[in-house]
Amino acid sequence: MTEIKDLHEKSETIFDLARRFPNKTYVELEKYRDADRQEEAHSIPLTDAQKNLVSDVEAAIKMEKGTCITAEIKKDKTSQLQNELDRVKKENNDLFLRIAELTEVEESHRKTNGKLQERLTEVEEDNKKLARQSENKIDKMRKSGL
Repeated sequence: MTEIKDLHEKSETIFDLARRFPNKTYVELEKYRDADRQEEAHSIPLTDAQKNLVSDVEAAIKMEKGTCITAEIKKDKTSQLQNELDRVKKENNDLFLRIAELTEVEESHRKTNGKLQERLTEVEEDNKKLARQSENKIDKMRKSGL
């Protein structure tokens, strides 16, 4: 039981993998994680019932095509589900990439907004100085009699 807990603690999430390998795409990280899960699954010992089930499945696979209708139906369903899974993974990867692009744009906008805010403050201060200077010149002209 402790071996299983140790294996579970060692498994990494996509987020952990993305931090460790920032240059990898989501698809590559998914393949790495799936390979890690397969390796983990093969390291867990099977019970006798599971071993019997595996041998039954292997025997069904070895049958000639057409003799096992249930296996064909399961194969078709498995194929459909695999196609759907591939489509969802691709869509997920596309969305992940879009989020990354939007995050970059947001960061760029924040920097630009910060610069614009600094420039606005400078212009407002310059405007106040110019207003004071013009008021001082008008006051001097009034005092001189113009």
